[in-house]
Amino acid sequence: MLGQMMTAPLTISSLVDHAARYHGDTEIVSVQTAGGVETTSWRDVGANAHRLGDALTKLGLEPQARCGTIAWNNRRHLEIYFGVSGAGFVCHTINPRLFPEQLVYIINHADDQVLFIDKTFVPLIAAIRDKCPNLKYIVLMEGHDDEAAAAIEGLQFYDDLIATGDADFAWPDLDENTASSLCYTSGTTGNPKGVLYSHRSTVLHSLVAALPDSLDLSATKRVLPVVPMFHVNAWGTPYACAMTGASMVLPGPGLDGASLVKLIDSYKVSVALGVPTIWLGLVNEALKSGSKLETLERTVIGGSACPPSMITAFRENFGVETIHAWGMTEMSPLGSVNQLLAKHDQLSDEARYKMRENQGRPPFGVELKIVDEEGKTLPNDGKTQGDLHVRGHWILDSYFRKSTEETLTNGWFDTGDVATLDADGYLSIKDRSKDIIKSGGEWISSVDLENIAIAHPKLADAAVIGARHEKWDERPVLVAVKAEGQDPSEAEILAIFEDKIAKWQIPDRVVFTDVLPRNATGKVLKRNLREEFGEVLMG
Repeated sequence: MLGQMMTAPLTISSLVDHAARYHGDTEIVSVQTAGGVETTSWRDVGANAHRLGDALTKLGLEPQARCGTIAWNNRRHLEIYFGVSGAGFVCHTINPRLFPEQLVYIINHADDQVLFIDKTFVPLIAAIRDKCPNLKYIVLMEGHDDEAAAAIEGLQFYDDLIATGDADFAWPDLDENTASSLCYTSGTTGNPKGVLYSHRSTVLHSLVAALPDSLDLSATKRVLPVVPMFHVNAWGTPYACAMTGASMVLPGPGLDGASLVKLIDSYKVSVALGVPTIWLGLVNEALKSGSKLETLERTVIGGSACPPSMITAFRENFGVETIHAWGMTEMSPLGSVNQLLAKHDQLSDEARYKMRENQGRPPFGVELKIVDEEGKTLPNDGKTQGDLHVRGHWILDSYFRKSTEETLTNGWFDTGDVATLDADGYLSIKDRSKDIIKSGGEWISSVDLENIAIAHPKLADAAVIGARHEKWDERPVLVAVKAEGQDPSEAEILAIFEDKIAKWQIPDRVVFTDVLPRNATGKVLKRNLREEFGEVLMG
């Protein structure tokens, strides 16, 4: 016997229609690429999304046609998120920080038919246009611009395009499993790989992301996604904010500390989300300017491990709660969020703060396990390390244009992380499997060492690699960037590790460099560091 309840497909178009209908007056603040700030609303975003969907349909695009974006976080990009997917096409966000060769590969592999671009990227697209023969339309996300039109032949303009559409355009009836959006991994090894999300997976991800035990979003919040909209759909926040009716502040191209402090204070931001390198600039600027970040209640940090010193800095200087989260492009991206349990109320402040340092526990919809080299499931005792595997409602089944058999292992996705899980499911990422250091048969976590090092007041940045060693196979070496105006010695830096970890885990050397190499999503390129410094202990 079946239940006797109404059913309707879970679609992205239903999210923006809900926001426009019941939160129509809620503000969307957008920093424009050319400068200045505009304020619109969920009602206007919804109307323009309908216009865009109609305009694209009138262009004669086939259902599921990929529509790429190379753009900052702004109002037009938000409208594209909903208008493209709602009309039955696929919104393909592209990271402009990739190498031009990777951009060409991604655009061609996805077979993008339309490409929406911000003016910042006109020279970039003009240079690679001829290498992307299947692109039919390139749309500048502004009004008419003669300079841009001269640079790219046949360029169209967003404002003109949506003017051809109808705000009463009826969304097509879509199966909820229809593809909705496409993101590519950052391609640290080989070519980037595509992850094709569905309407169903996106709506389910939004429902869970908004829960109090996840990102805790609601109609009372004003949300600043500093994480780019080209990076795993800004961690799903545009969809979750539409679902809850939260106000949004979209920061445009200016992600420096001063710009972000000004936005938070001017527009009363309550929740902000981004990667550790961004928050380091924000904290330093707030301290320098004297801002108290008075309205900011919570920062959500992901993308790479959050140094405990940063959590402390937010709490002690600004009274801001820091939520450590973890996920991947392949996971939409939410995999775990560090929200505490009721039993943790009994802990001391120090013990609760310590709990905040791991990556948290999985919400409903995600299952985690750790396995050994033979694939045997290991215990969740908080100590045993293993390869982290995941499955769930918004985890990929296969990469775009690849088979499930090429992607999954016995129905689970291997994340490439080495981790521990405790009895409550709290996750502690120890390293990427290719970055963990094996010294004399014992494992050393580079992440643990980096978290200690980055707290040193005379360092601006730090990474740890395994360097080749004659006796121990590998030993840790700290690659450090000095803070401005500081000139610490190697001994000064190594002293910070004393009494914090076992002596045999302390790095053998500190080498200084001007800047750490990072990929397009801000992660340190350990491979490059190993090539440069991997032999320093062999002299």
